Amino acid sequence: MAAAPVTVVRRMKLGSQGLEVSAQGLGCMGMSAFYGPPKPEPDMIELIHHAIAAGITFLDTADFYGPHTNELLLGKALQGGVREKLQLATKFGISSGGGWEVRGDPAYVRAACEGSLRRLGVGCIDLYYQLRIDTTVPIEVTMGELKKLVEEGKIKYIGLSEASASTIRRAHGVHPISAVQLEWSIWSRDVEEDIIPTCRELGIGIVAYSPLGRGFLSGGAKLIDSLSEQDARKNFPRFRPENLDKNAQIFERVNAMATRKGCTPSQLALAWVHHQGSDVCPIPGTTKIENFNQNVGALSVKLTPQEMAELESYVAAGDVQGDRYPQMASTWKYCETPPLSSWKSE
Repeated sequence: MAAAPVTVVRRMKLGSQGLEVSAQGLGCMGMSAFYGPPKPEPDMIELIHHAIAAGITFLDTADFYGPHTNELLLGKALQGGVREKLQLATKFGISSGGGWEVRGDPAYVRAACEGSLRRLGVGCIDLYYQLRIDTTVPIEVTMGELKKLVEEGKIKYIGLSEASASTIRRAHGVHPISAVQLEWSIWSRDVEEDIIPTCRELGIGIVAYSPLGRGFLSGGAKLIDSLSEQDARKNFPRFRPENLDKNAQIFERVNAMATRKGCTPSQLALAWVHHQGSDVCPIPGTTKIENFNQNVGALSVKLTPQEMAELESYVAAGDVQGDRYPQMASTWKYCETPPLSSWKSE
């Protein structure tokens, strides 16, 4: 096993309800799903244990990853007494039975939670997110069931992922939201307009997924050549040939700045996220120990205000070509829910 990095991983508060996590988390999705074939289980368990030894205590998964196989992987990795050191986050909201259906009805919320508890082999989930917002169910109804699960001791804290500002506000009125997970990186900054300010107004922690642009801010255009045919990123607009040349220019600028600073482009991109505030926790994913060691080293990279401005100038508005997803309908931009008055419980 590669030696654990010497970077000290500081702790941070996520939200206002008492949740404390490592200032950088570990996204586990790519170990099991979407980014090519599932990786060998023993190697991924070794990576998870290596991350824990390095001071990472915040692990992120979802029932949808696999589906289910990523939670089962974490369940195996958590055996042997490490559970008490960790803050475990998982998610519900996309039913994989017979297609991708977004659901937030109470019966589904409860069944999904109980399924995750079984697969993870734990008695309580530290942070339970709604992965995508069901636009047919008032958010107050979904939150009502999550609140019951908190009261029953099955989950400790509630989170939302890819929710609009108004949805976050309505949800927070039912039960405090501890964290909102969203895509935020040097080349995905839409959330800064109203979602980030709303979270900060309400004292909600911010968890940044894909802080490395799904690997593009680590390796640039050459990443595409290494992707398997089963890798979902091949179909993502920003990775398509018609957008690649322009986006590659962004990476080259980031890479040149990283070289000047004596760090890697991954570390520079992650450092930018860390410098957004003490309420922001990025959760880069990886399947390689050497990449993990690089990523955690970002905690030691310091950026001046001038360097932040320079880095942001490389990715000025309109420079990034292509949407974040092949279809944006399931993301935060369209996640309003009907009013509570419209709901007729069965």
